[in-house]
Amino acid sequence: MNAMTPPQEGAGAGGRAGPEPDSHGHIRSFVRRAGRMSAAQQRYYDTLLPRLGVPYQATPIDLAALFGRQAPKILEIGCGMGETTARIAEAHPENDYFGLEVHVPGVGALCKLIAEKGLSNLRIGNLDAMEVVRDMLPEASLDGIHIFFPDPWHKTRHKKRRLIQPPFVALLTRRLKPGGYLHCATDWENYALQMLEVLSQAPDLENSVASPTPAALAAALEADSTANLPGFAPRPAYRPLTKFENRGLRLGHGVWDLVFKRRT
Repeated sequence: MNAMTPPQEGAGAGGRAGPEPDSHGHIRSFVRRAGRMSAAQQRYYDTLLPRLGVPYQATPIDLAALFGRQAPKILEIGCGMGETTARIAEAHPENDYFGLEVHVPGVGALCKLIAEKGLSNLRIGNLDAMEVVRDMLPEASLDGIHIFFPDPWHKTRHKKRRLIQPPFVALLTRRLKPGGYLHCATDWENYALQMLEVLSQAPDLENSVASPTPAALAAALEADSTANLPGFAPRPAYRPLTKFENRGLRLGHGVWDLVFKRRT
């Protein structure tokens, strides 16, 4: 993970090893690790996950039935320790949120936050995002997707592990309703450039802000710099700043948000 985001934060929290495919044939963007759970995290994990957790199934789920109502549905990939996920769900009770996280202590921490805040609009999948999106989510079922601070896999030999790749973006796009949005955020400049390149090339997505010209994007990729490059969105008000992001901003680290919408 990067300097701004600790190992337990961000989408697909993990950390080591080379890019080997899993038993389903796709390269995982994370490395599962047991980690240490506090007594409180373990207690809430044991008591709440059976009620709030969504187990894997190989067929599409009924999201309205899962939450017991008709409301906008937002997928969050990589909840980390749950701080941002819980704050967004608390601030927007009109929406339903389905958070995915592979790190078990993070799931326990999110269960604890749900109980403390009395949230009824949040469900959890302790599952691989690729398998959930591919197998469990119906097409055109989501109003939004959040991917905040995914593992950057900054070493060249590991970049194929990055979550934001054309095949996965195509899969995500098909799960969005027309007009639904995909919001990514990163504090790694090189990954921001890759995100902008991949999302800009997705035929069914359009940038919510002015896009760079192909020539400008190519030059930025060659220079490995976002300086003066358009295409990045202002941070939407619904995405709160975490304490780690605030610390990084004080140190002069950049943060890049990208908000793309599915074409109608």
